[in-house]
Amino acid sequence: MAEAKSSPASEPTRRDMLFLATGAMGAAGVVALAVPFVRTLAPNAQTIAAGAPIEVDLTPIPEGQGIKLFWRGKLIFVRSRTKAEIEEAQKVNLASLPDPQADSARVKPGKENWLVIYGSCTHLGCIPGGSAAGEVRGDYNGWFCPCHGSHYDTSGRIRKGPAPTNLPVPPYAFLSDTKIRIG
Repeated sequence: MAEAKSSPASEPTRRDMLFLATGAMGAAGVVALAVPFVRTLAPNAQTIAAGAPIEVDLTPIPEGQGIKLFWRGKLIFVRSRTKAEIEEAQKVNLASLPDPQADSARVKPGKENWLVIYGSCTHLGCIPGGSAAGEVRGDYNGWFCPCHGSHYDTSGRIRKGPAPTNLPVPPYAFLSDTKIRIG
């Protein structure tokens, strides 16, 4: 009779090697499926950029003109006000305003010629005209919302119409005399 060969317990058998190979392939498959799934949970670059602060160069904006831009999906007006517009905004009797706010509270000290405001009417979110050349500016030389007739002054404050509040001022800071950061 032939004796059966026995292998010591410390030596791996062919079956052990197949179990290891199968386990490694299974783990690799799980990782291959998990990586794309985890990537879909992270915000994409466009989403990250939408909330990031933006820098705006003010040099191309001539006095008395403005630009429109988007930050966090919302319209922003940046206007270079004339001396007459600043004086007009500063001499307004605050008691006559539906939403009293001094012009100095809406601009940065020493930079009164730059007005930065959200560009959506506070009544129903329409876009008031008056930033670009040729747009209707309203009764107070500021912005006019043609949808329901709200009139804003040169400081973006509501003066007439159904809008309940002034055009809001977004968070912004001057990085230099010719550059701001919104956000």
